[in-house]
Amino acid sequence: MAKGIYVSATTPGSGKSLIALGLADTLHRHADRIGFFKPVVHGSNAAADPMVALMKARFDLDDERCRGGLTFAEVRGLLAGGNRAEIDARCVEIFAEMSRHCDVVIVEGTDLTGQDAAVEFDLNARLANNLAAPVVAVVGAKGRTVAEAADAVEVARKELAAERCSLLAIMVNRAHPKDVDAIAAAVKPGASGRPVYIFPELEDIARPTTGEVASALGIRQVAGRPDMERDVHSIKVAAMSVANFLHVLDDGALVIVPGDRADVMVACLASSFSPEFPVPSALILTGGLAPDANIYSLLAQAPFPVFDAPDDTYATAKRVSEVRSEIWSGHRRKVASALGLWAKRVDEAELVERLHLPRPERMTPLRFLHELIERARSQRRHIVLPEGADVRILRAAEILHRRDVCDLTVLGRESEVRELAASQGIDLAGINIVDPETSELRQQFAQKYAELRSHKGVDLARALEVMLDGSYFGTMMVQLGLVDGMVSGAAHTTAHTIRPALEFVKTRDGVKIVSSVFFMLMPDRVLVYGDCAVNPEPNVEQLADIALASAETAAQFGVEPRVAMLSYSSGGSGAGEAVEAVRQATELVKKRRPDLALEGPIQYDAAVDAAIGASKMPGSTVAGQATVFIFPDLNTGNNTYKAVQQSSGAVAVGPVLQGLRKPVNDLSRGCTVEDIVNTVAITAIQAQSVDNQSVDNQSAEPATSEAKSAEAKA
Repeated sequence: MAKGIYVSATTPGSGKSLIALGLADTLHRHADRIGFFKPVVHGSNAAADPMVALMKARFDLDDERCRGGLTFAEVRGLLAGGNRAEIDARCVEIFAEMSRHCDVVIVEGTDLTGQDAAVEFDLNARLANNLAAPVVAVVGAKGRTVAEAADAVEVARKELAAERCSLLAIMVNRAHPKDVDAIAAAVKPGASGRPVYIFPELEDIARPTTGEVASALGIRQVAGRPDMERDVHSIKVAAMSVANFLHVLDDGALVIVPGDRADVMVACLASSFSPEFPVPSALILTGGLAPDANIYSLLAQAPFPVFDAPDDTYATAKRVSEVRSEIWSGHRRKVASALGLWAKRVDEAELVERLHLPRPERMTPLRFLHELIERARSQRRHIVLPEGADVRILRAAEILHRRDVCDLTVLGRESEVRELAASQGIDLAGINIVDPETSELRQQFAQKYAELRSHKGVDLARALEVMLDGSYFGTMMVQLGLVDGMVSGAAHTTAHTIRPALEFVKTRDGVKIVSSVFFMLMPDRVLVYGDCAVNPEPNVEQLADIALASAETAAQFGVEPRVAMLSYSSGGSGAGEAVEAVRQATELVKKRRPDLALEGPIQYDAAVDAAIGASKMPGSTVAGQATVFIFPDLNTGNNTYKAVQQSSGAVAVGPVLQGLRKPVNDLSRGCTVEDIVNTVAITAIQAQSVDNQSVDNQSAEPATSEAKSAEAKA
């Protein structure tokens, strides 16, 4: 049977869903098959529970591995009828069914709300024991003093011990940010001596979104952009003149206004289109009053949603103030904030060590992408994004910041970047924005560029002009060590992104060309394809370079390199100029890396299929189990990766550039926000490797100098 972990609230309003989400994110990287089970749901349909839906979507879980159990109404009925054992039996049965498909199952208990809190606590304890699941107890600290929070931890320990529950961990959630350290100091160590993790209340999670407000009030959108993910930072009731109202309006305010106040509506619309004025998160028109048709035409252009509500202004404002935000709403920015907070507050290695999980055997696409984020976060780096005028870049920057992945600098005219962000409801707080045109760095960068390109006739005047280009400015930030890497290409060509790096970042020692790979994320493994994006017709030496760089990139990202030099012929079965070029490149790689698992020439089917590989190339250590595939030219590589991606459903991550002294990566102009997030994480990991190699080289230099000195004396 799968190992179960029971996440149980010990106080009302604990925010245990954040703990369940963070725990799932951690376990997904440390177990092959995770599951999520919610024994009791509050809705009328257990299968439609929003937390179940979030876990399914977030961790790609099917119905066999992510389920609800009984509805709360069913549980109450069984309890009232004295059929408590039936609740246990049905939950154990569902858990047993899930166990056949899972290695570990996160079980999220009930919320301890209302008059049934004591009954629910007892129910959770019984279920945890019947499922043989150790308990992660979640204590809510909201509204509690430091002493009260510490006492609540002690009470939770005693009550769970009285119920004979196995306590895995205690986590205190929703503490006032100023009290976090004091609570940590006040909490007494338990019998295990393990740490109690303390989480502050996070405004990014606590704020409701426009969609949550609309859903809670049951109101409909009548105009404006259908953006239901905008955070509601405050609530403003427009009951004063326009001039006075504009003084109190701020970014992200939800404005509640009677439907006949056309002056306020127009003022909110005008404010949103002016860079100097704030942009509301939404507008609610109250009283069932319909504005003039011409006003509706204006409101249709609003960059925020406009709703109408039948109630009067006071009743509507009261209902809006009572709306609570929930992580299970699934908004990606809230999920990013929750996971970022989890990563900051939890020692993952310590927590996983408590669980004694078996080592995962498969590398799924989701695990690979999650590990990218964790590796990027482990040694924080600084990445520059030159395309601040692209809304996808700004959305990705916000998510990266919320998840606490790396430090970021966005390039662009600051007023325009902030205006675009405000119009889209994007929060750029904590993200550095630099305008190349006005930055004091421009003069310094231009002088350096003129120096580096003087042999090409570049003078200071020309260099100053060049440094207005975001790609050049960002690449110079990388070159001079002000940032650790650059990601660009969402709105520019590959050539535009790479050209500055080729001009002055240059390739690493021993590398003659810049090339690229795609990580092909198959259902149970990760393959590396190179070169599919940069070099049209590599010669023999360049092909060898690509193979060596691709093997190094594979190893850098946890893929054991077994390199297949692809051709239309396997071994010595074929002849021709193209086959001979691959054969010669293979020999060059063998000379430079005799330790590398390598085969070539080899056909794709022999490289990837064990039976075919054994038939065509018996005794080969690569045939049938290759992980790195080197294509003979760009035409073959680009078409193959796209064919595999489209026909097999594989996730293609890339292109990832390799061979440069410092990391610069290109984006597809059709990239998604998720593509940008992943590429930034990859770039940060590459920067970690560059820095680690520099440290290794520096530590080796004294010995080298001594050796040279001794050699000179001899």
